[in-house]
Amino acid sequence: MSVRVVHESDVEAVALPGRSLRWLVTPERMNAEHLSVCMIRVPPGESVRPAHCHPHGEEAIHIIHGSGRVLVDGEVAAVREGSTVLFPRGAVHMLQNTGAGEMRVICFFAPPSDLSNYKFVEGVDFPI
Repeated sequence: MSVRVVHESDVEAVALPGRSLRWLVTPERMNAEHLSVCMIRVPPGESVRPAHCHPHGEEAIHIIHGSGRVLVDGEVAAVREGSTVLFPRGAVHMLQNTGAGEMRVICFFAPPSDLSNYKFVEGVDFPI
């Protein structure tokens, strides 16, 4: 077995509504069997859209930089640098950057996930 290392800048970014996303750990890239990891960058004032869930697994996010709020199954909570949030399997969720700078977030999925495993939910948004 060889050590596998990937740097965020070596992975192509995917532009999605409210964020850019880079898949850092995938079964294909790192031969991961039990998880996948991505980094997202959310510009100020943006929300990760649309609301979505992961019917087949869990997601945990960790805020590396910035502040905002999460919406999880209708409940809103503030997050800031150093915060970690669990999105249980099937929980409809969103993330919003309420800060003045870019929000950087690392997302962990178990079992491994990709965009084909997201279930998008239209009509869900943060309360005003």
